[in-house]
Amino acid sequence: MLKVIIVAGARPNFMKVAPLVAAMKRRSHEFHLILIHTGQHYDAAMSDAFFRDLEMPEPDVHLGVGSASHAVQTAEVIKAFEPYVINEKPDWVVVVGDVNSTIACALVCAKLNVKVAHVEAGLRSRDRTMPEEINRILTDQIADLLLTPSVDADENLRAEGIPPQRISFVGNVMIDSLIANLERAKKSTARADLDLANKDYAVLTLHRPSNVDDQGAFARILDALEQIAQRLPIVFPAHPRTRKMIDELGLTERVEKMKGLLVIDPAGYLDFLQLLSGARLVLTDSGGIQEETTVLGIPCITLRENTERPITVEMGTNKIAGTEASKIVEAANAALDHPPDKSAMKIPPLWDGKAADRILDALLDIQPNA
Repeated sequence: MLKVIIVAGARPNFMKVAPLVAAMKRRSHEFHLILIHTGQHYDAAMSDAFFRDLEMPEPDVHLGVGSASHAVQTAEVIKAFEPYVINEKPDWVVVVGDVNSTIACALVCAKLNVKVAHVEAGLRSRDRTMPEEINRILTDQIADLLLTPSVDADENLRAEGIPPQRISFVGNVMIDSLIANLERAKKSTARADLDLANKDYAVLTLHRPSNVDDQGAFARILDALEQIAQRLPIVFPAHPRTRKMIDELGLTERVEKMKGLLVIDPAGYLDFLQLLSGARLVLTDSGGIQEETTVLGIPCITLRENTERPITVEMGTNKIAGTEASKIVEAANAALDHPPDKSAMKIPPLWDGKAADRILDALLDIQPNA
């Protein structure tokens, strides 16, 4: 039996961790699971809602690190995580995604000679101004097992000189969560609560510092939203930090007065999944939503200049529009005027809801002390 620590750092991690936890519970004769929540970006109500919606057990350990600068947060995770690794002596530590907790916990393991597996390895935006890109690159360099979600990720790792034996193409574990919860999400009242049942609407998410900390970029996005909202309402579950920046940048009055923009509190996973799955259009700067809309066949406008998930552009419904208002509006109008033919949609290989078991099989294939 393998003793495995799984690390959940921030909300974007939860959808990737939940299928792994469920698979390990099913295969308890093979795995002894320890679930650690670092508490990065911790918000009690939201974290509890996501754990409940994803049917995850309470974490075995909560490090309670909280928000801070990148350096301080990374250091605090390292300090808090190390004693648990020393005490538990796990066979594997599994980290997911690209948040600060990911690189912090991987670094602890590398220093202690404990094997670490990186779920969602190999993604690259080629934009090193993104903190997440630095986290991805460094984690992949020190991890023992690189579990990739798409074929381009394998290519990126090989190009960086990673030995093939450290790379395992397992598919997209976040899609496991999507597929497992689509039916449950239908029971949500999120659309009805917003009077959007059986109506056309768009969904917006916006949280990256390059968008919400820059008054110029934020204002250009708002210019685009004003035009798009003339065609259909836009639901905007606003991240607490995004709301804070709206106030600090003096944009509160403009946002509140924008006709057709429905600003709501952050939604739980099932509520958001219902909103997402029923949308005519999605506008986002999130990475994971680019993947979810690809599987759902919903047009996605990415409000960034690049993506670490190019397969969603090549095979899916994603369009990179940047932050220029004219390009965003052009992309949105094209998507609304010419909706994709869902019957002809291609879903990337191994985005089939079975990635978690392939990940566990990969852990078993490598002897911990090899």
